[in-house]
Amino acid sequence: MMSDETPDVFKSIQRKPGLQIWTINSMKMVPVPEQAYGNFFEGDCYIVLNVSRHRDPARSTDIHYWIGNTSSQDEQGSAAIYVTQMDSFLGGSPVQHREVQSSSILITSGGGVASGFQHVETNVYNIRRLLHVKGTKNVTATEVEVSWNSFNSGDVFLLDMGKMIVQWNGPQSNRQEKLKGVLLAQDIRDRERGGRAQIGLVEGGSEEDGPELMKMMRAVLGQRAGQLRDAIPDDQPDFYQTAHVRLYSVSDASGKLVVQEVATQPLTKDLLQSSDCFIVDQGGAAIFVWKGKHATKEERHAALSNAVGFIKAKNYPTTTNVEVMCEGAESATFKQLFKSWMEKGQTQGLGKTYSVGKIAKVDQAKFDVMELHARPELAAQQRMVDDASGEVKIWRIENLELQEVSPSTYGQFYGGDCYLVLYSYMRSSQPQYILYMWLGRHATQDEITACAYQAVNVDNRYNGAPVQVRVTMGKEPRHFLAIFKGKLIIYEGGTGRPGVVNTSTGVRLFQVRGTDEFNTQATEVPPRSSSLNSNDVFILKADNVCYLWYGKGCSGDEREMGKAISDVVSRQDKQIVMEGQEPAQFWVALGGKAPYASDKRFEKETPLYTPRLFECSNQTGRFLMTEVQDFAQEDLDEDDVMLLDTWEEVFLWIGNSANQYETQEASKSAVEYLRTHPAGRDPNTPIITVKQGYEPPTFTGWFSAWDPHKWSGGLSYEEMKQKLRDVGSVSQITNMNNADLNQKAEGGRGRYSTGGPGNISSPPGNKSSQPTPPSFIPSTTVSASQSSAGNSGTYSPEQLLNKNPNELPAGVDPNRREAYLSDADFESVLGSSRADFQRLPKWRQSDLKKKAGLF
Repeated sequence: MMSDETPDVFKSIQRKPGLQIWTINSMKMVPVPEQAYGNFFEGDCYIVLNVSRHRDPARSTDIHYWIGNTSSQDEQGSAAIYVTQMDSFLGGSPVQHREVQSSSILITSGGGVASGFQHVETNVYNIRRLLHVKGTKNVTATEVEVSWNSFNSGDVFLLDMGKMIVQWNGPQSNRQEKLKGVLLAQDIRDRERGGRAQIGLVEGGSEEDGPELMKMMRAVLGQRAGQLRDAIPDDQPDFYQTAHVRLYSVSDASGKLVVQEVATQPLTKDLLQSSDCFIVDQGGAAIFVWKGKHATKEERHAALSNAVGFIKAKNYPTTTNVEVMCEGAESATFKQLFKSWMEKGQTQGLGKTYSVGKIAKVDQAKFDVMELHARPELAAQQRMVDDASGEVKIWRIENLELQEVSPSTYGQFYGGDCYLVLYSYMRSSQPQYILYMWLGRHATQDEITACAYQAVNVDNRYNGAPVQVRVTMGKEPRHFLAIFKGKLIIYEGGTGRPGVVNTSTGVRLFQVRGTDEFNTQATEVPPRSSSLNSNDVFILKADNVCYLWYGKGCSGDEREMGKAISDVVSRQDKQIVMEGQEPAQFWVALGGKAPYASDKRFEKETPLYTPRLFECSNQTGRFLMTEVQDFAQEDLDEDDVMLLDTWEEVFLWIGNSANQYETQEASKSAVEYLRTHPAGRDPNTPIITVKQGYEPPTFTGWFSAWDPHKWSGGLSYEEMKQKLRDVGSVSQITNMNNADLNQKAEGGRGRYSTGGPGNISSPPGNKSSQPTPPSFIPSTTVSASQSSAGNSGTYSPEQLLNKNPNELPAGVDPNRREAYLSDADFESVLGSSRADFQRLPKWRQSDLKKKAGLF
């Protein structure tokens, strides 16, 4: 129930999934019209409420507090107060984000409410503005002066003339800028002009190919004098991996803010006490404020202002991003700053719950290969692409070259060697490949380098199709173990090369871990009593005898697997020895009896971290990353090298057009990422290299609604441009009075007029004799909400959802069921308006329709 102090504007807050935006006008929160979403004025402050679909309601809400560069201190203070009040109104669960212009990814315009600038109005055509589109993964569009002086050769510019939008691509602009420019132009056309505008594309390096469009640009900008300015380097990614993480406690018990350092990395969750508030400083790259559930009301309400004060005290840039969160609603970014983070009642894999005090008896989850292929999310969680029944071929690095290994010794790996293991399997009747690079602990650096080099050669033989997995000795992933059907043996040193005598004392001890053929391996350990462990099975191979030692804590399944693998270690008859009943010769072979681990092994708690996706850059000498929030398949751009961190594995995704230098440096970058991770990650975590178009289910399963045909679907800039060739004519627009085009908007750059719509040009019909521009997007007079015109009325969700085609009302197209919903039902069922839905990529539309039962 709202208190008397609750602002009236909060009564309109919608708690369903979607965006809501307010600006500060005369110290009041004023809703921003939905058609103006995405346009931010540098003279204003904004509050953005984002409610997402999340299985945990406490983690579904974010409040973004955005500060324009020229906004006043009063506006900033008012916005901060409203954010605090909104947080309380919503129960204290939202994560708060303080973001300053230029540190966030928005479309910004000059001016603001106080300066007389108005937000965009639909169907207004008396507009003259120039938008500067710039960036790589995080592309921004900023309104600049309508002049040739604003142009440069490295970016994309949109000249918006109301009825006509011309996109000019700098000769050195990147593909992502061009694509985002087209999408922005389409968005302006559909959202601000009701679909009644036309779009033309000009390549700055070949302006002569679009004479009519250039004529229109010169009518507004005048004749260009001199050369264009050189390209401005894109900003480096604004988030970088840093190992310098510090934790501070925050208290105002003495009447003033006291910040005291508590710990440095690696941090652990138990440092966060519910009775206090804490600040986590990620080397000045980002500031996180954590509010304990039992902290004082004053401390909780002052969390955001305390973070701003901390930034000032540290002399950090004013653009430093701040996240404020409550206990129990921590973001994935925050949790990955900690060495371990376990949730209460957390489950892993197929519903296995891990709790302290439970003896480690790991049950093998049952699955079949068809289920793994049908459910990529299961394959990702289990880290199994199939049931490991495919074909295997193994090479060893000898004299820096590949030497094929005899199949009779498959599964035996020596610590002094490096190996390539090629695994082949079928999926959807197509061959798939995984290339494991196994690096022995005692192999030389030359051999390790040769292994990587030879992996490239093998990869080339298969036209780049293999997924490459870097495996360090002792860190073998589950699928690798499963390949050898419970017969994987790892020798500490030596080599498997024929004719080479491995130096040994004659006594070898192997520790066997595993309960079935999918997870069993035998690892050589020092042949002494202290290596034993009561929880496991051990094989002791001496000169004349082989002992099979069963610890008191091992299970029957472990004993069976130990017995099976012992036949590979030694052909001698095995003498079974139970712990506590060892003969004297057994201890003699181990150099005498000595203490060893005999306590019960408790089940290891494995943190279940949210996967994170980053764009990688290593161009400045230090590893830089830009995180992609709420990532989806469409964030994998063919120009990029992307890093997907699932905690137990790290994937490097290589786009088809990725920079060659970054591709070559990708593996080094992944190693550096693990080494510098603030949570003290294991540097031997498996690193898996995946190429665009050859993604295994263990990768695709981390993405919702993966579309295997997306790469051939054609959403790249070049393909979009090709489809737009020779579509129509701009003769009606180019015949506009040049004086009208030259008439600049009054009152300075980029002012939005509130005049009437004026004359709307009709869509072009037949091609005219005028020259056709190389790339042209015609206008349309049909808006998204009108696209279902002609249907036989609307139907209730009950009549359309989860129905077979023969169960639908007469005349309903089974493939377009959403078109027969009312606007209210459409938004309720699909979680977005028709216009927002139409702007989504087709694969995302299909995913939402499937989840809603409209397929």
